[in-house]
Amino acid sequence: MRVDKYLWCVRYYKTRNMVTEACRKNQITVNGQVAKASREVFPTDKITFRKDQITYEITVLDIPGNRVGAKLVDMYRKDDTPPETFAHLELLKLSKEHYRKTGTGRPTKKDRRDLEDFEFDIEEDEN
Repeated sequence: MRVDKYLWCVRYYKTRNMVTEACRKNQITVNGQVAKASREVFPTDKITFRKDQITYEITVLDIPGNRVGAKLVDMYRKDDTPPETFAHLELLKLSKEHYRKTGTGRPTKKDRRDLEDFEFDIEEDEN
């Protein structure tokens, strides 16, 4: 089975086109070699790919006939991704929240309009 179809079947990507784009960007490797979308995968192959700032490492256990349900995915792949990578992603999310809190910084158009309405109301009250 092609690597793009396999990663789509085991639900790592939403569409095969997304897998093909990742292959074009050299983000997917099979057994340590950069893979094209048409590369065939077989059981015991190790696939490494980067998605959403996480480097996934999976081992092919079996080839599915078609796209499988989320509960059946573990029959076809073994996830060897180290748990530290997921912890690193959580740290990235927390650090982004630390530097810029929601509602701070440059006002939005809605904020500006609310301020103008507020100023207009104050001017009417004074007159």
